[in-house]
Amino acid sequence: MVPTSHQEPAVSANPQTNLGITTPSNEELALASAEELIALYRSRSASPVETVRAVLAGIERLDPKVNAFVLLDPEAALLAAKASEARWLKGQPLGLVDGVPVALKDLLWAKGWPTLRGSKSIDPNQEWREDAPATARLREHGAVLLGKTTTSEYGWTALADSPLTGITRNPWDLSRTAGGSSGGAAAAAALGFGPLHVATDGGGSTRLPAANSGVVGFKPTFGRVAGYPSAHTGTLFHVAPLTRTVGDAALLLRVIGQPDARDWHALPAAAPGWLDGLDGGVAGLRIAFSPTLGYATVDPDVAAAVARAAQVFTELGATVEQIDPGIADPLADYRILADAAVARLLANLPDEKQRLIDPALQAVAERGRAIDAVRYLGAAQAREAFGRHLALFHRTYDLLLTPTTAVAAIEADHAERHGTRGVTPSPFTYPFNFSQQPAISVPAGFTKAGLPVGLQIVGSKYADDLVLRAARAFEHARPFARPSDPA
Repeated sequence: MVPTSHQEPAVSANPQTNLGITTPSNEELALASAEELIALYRSRSASPVETVRAVLAGIERLDPKVNAFVLLDPEAALLAAKASEARWLKGQPLGLVDGVPVALKDLLWAKGWPTLRGSKSIDPNQEWREDAPATARLREHGAVLLGKTTTSEYGWTALADSPLTGITRNPWDLSRTAGGSSGGAAAAAALGFGPLHVATDGGGSTRLPAANSGVVGFKPTFGRVAGYPSAHTGTLFHVAPLTRTVGDAALLLRVIGQPDARDWHALPAAAPGWLDGLDGGVAGLRIAFSPTLGYATVDPDVAAAVARAAQVFTELGATVEQIDPGIADPLADYRILADAAVARLLANLPDEKQRLIDPALQAVAERGRAIDAVRYLGAAQAREAFGRHLALFHRTYDLLLTPTTAVAAIEADHAERHGTRGVTPSPFTYPFNFSQQPAISVPAGFTKAGLPVGLQIVGSKYADDLVLRAARAFEHARPFARPSDPA
């Protein structure tokens, strides 16, 4: 699928802007950013009910082709939209995203909705009484919850498929994967199924599908968004915004980036509002550009698009130096932690449930069961050294630029073709789960085949605001395209 807005995809204009105060069309409402929707509601140029109906119409028309939702609740969404409309008519919005449609990845709890985690091992017929922290914060701010987006089983692989929901397809090319594990959120964001999506990232699960699907995926510093219940991947796991625009990622982080007593890793509330200083630009920053991190092999089309993107930062006034950060690939140590976590996850399931798990995930658990305490603690120590090295690296460089993925989206039926769902995450994403640093993927162009390419911007730990600021500057310089309707 080729972009709709320009002959050369890498520099196509953003069709999501310039909504005026006149009544927007259904398509404009569905593709409006959350920031734009709030402005429209405030000026009474549109209502939350109109927006939700437009979004639901798009989902009804297009989701059968991409399979982004595992659960959709139109009745609840419309009731919430009507309540929001009444608040706006009184001039009393509940919060920052009152009336804005939002979807949750199906690893996150929401009262009244089953959380099945892409697995047949979870019984949906039970009481679902509790919201995850991010869900609770969204309700407090008046968001309209649409439903749950698809995930690979327990979020464990880089493919957008699971035994429960099947394949989630790429909006740019239906023969390709949307990317995992937050593939449903990425496809939904690209196609206008709501502007805000809450995803998760344990090794690239937000940034990888964002790159594959041509949207924005932001993994904040670990603990910035409270997570509960605790993920099986522990301190590798981040709750993350996935959106069409950088401004919306910052807005969503402002809403959900709050501490919660149920998560003892959660960071204190941050002083900045994430939108403050967002348009400060990158002039004067010292930025490192590493095309391979010193160890990755990158597709030439991806490498060329990311190199062009890095040049933009020079044009914006930053000093950009091509240099590797001096790290070895941490995959072996990352896998020790991740495989042990999967072993623990499956150990908590009764035998009859374990038999329902994807055989490839069972094999990961088998590897995890063979890891002893000495190896595990050795990996944890290696992780500490890795994080320390990058912290020192960022004393010299404000930001680090890399590709998000080494290749563009692979075939959607990869598991059937190759007999495994066990696709390793991108060599550029899991290192920053290992180090817990903030990292964002933004659209950076296209391959010759018209598939999106992602640029990753990495900051030092806790420098979430600087990462967002740099991403916003790039977005303004190189507006993001969107896919045409899937064929």
